[in-house]
Amino acid sequence: MNKNTNHILIKYIAYFYFYDKLKEVINMDLKKFKMIDEPFICDVCKKEVQPLKVSARDHCPYCLCSKHVDINPGDRQNSCHGILRPIGVDKYKDTFKIVYKCDKCGQIHRNIMAQDDDFDMILEVTKNVK
Repeated sequence: MNKNTNHILIKYIAYFYFYDKLKEVINMDLKKFKMIDEPFICDVCKKEVQPLKVSARDHCPYCLCSKHVDINPGDRQNSCHGILRPIGVDKYKDTFKIVYKCDKCGQIHRNIMAQDDDFDMILEVTKNVK
């Protein structure tokens, strides 16, 4: 085998090794995600919230609040059940994530904005960031 062929072979092996590892990570993360997209009444503003239909609904589109019920998305295994209140907005890829703080346990969480979120509320949250 010449040097060039050996170099290509090493790249080929490394590519498939890392590709398999990447697939394991992606599959592990997807296994943690449980799709729950159902209507609910917001505990904060008391409005009826409809399913998102393109992904799992994880917060109220009117007041942007959420309920601290998941350890992993959709698992409903967290016993806290505090209210996750929006405290900021972070840029995430080509969209934004709402930053939440639980009013009961203090944990910080981030959820991707939904297309029907009240944009005036999003702007209000960004004004309050210090």
